Amino acid sequence: MRRVFKISLASAASAALLAAVLAPLPAAAQARPGQEPGGANADGSQQQQPARAPRIAPLRRSAAVGPCPYVKILYDAARYVELTGDRVAATNVGYTGEIEGLVSDCAYQGDDPITVHTRVLFNLGRGPQAEGDGRTYRYWIAVTERNKAVLAKEYFDLPVVFDGAQRTSVTQDQVVVIPRAESTTSGDNFEILVGFDVTPEMAQFNRTGSRFRVNAGSPAPSTDQ
Repeated sequence: MRRVFKISLASAASAALLAAVLAPLPAAAQARPGQEPGGANADGSQQQQPARAPRIAPLRRSAAVGPCPYVKILYDAARYVELTGDRVAATNVGYTGEIEGLVSDCAYQGDDPITVHTRVLFNLGRGPQAEGDGRTYRYWIAVTERNKAVLAKEYFDLPVVFDGAQRTSVTQDQVVVIPRAESTTSGDNFEILVGFDVTPEMAQFNRTGSRFRVNAGSPAPSTDQ
């Protein structure tokens, strides 16, 4: 599914209001496209993440007279983990999700708006507490002036049917259109952030570096001889 996300240059007042909703983290705390956030397992052990390229098709290259906006996955919202009960355990995991990959390209000429094409790869899963074969996840795309206020933020629904499987992958294409005040305004004045719509508890879970994979809680293979 592809939708066009058009923004207008927000006033200082509305930008400040949106900034209160989404406060971007320092650059060191953000995951770059295709980079998996590392950290500790829920049991405190360290994650060893092998280097691997995400399974996401590249976009067709477009013509731009200047650099493209920076496009990143917000670390705190890179994963979606539903937990039930009073402790963090694989047996308490419901639905899960992870933004596995992100690619983008842009086009603009003269004083045209900057048109940014994005492609996001989601890995989704069902834990032992997941109820039903489907789940509608929600994610957002936000546009900011680089290192300044948020200009706009839009939410998107991501309906997923597992068809009896424990995990699945979905790719979503979105188009972001950013107007420019003048022809000398280049794409690197802007930043585009992508993330799941998570609760404060989910964001804190992500912030600590704890993680479950998308098939968390699936029955382990038998070791009986």
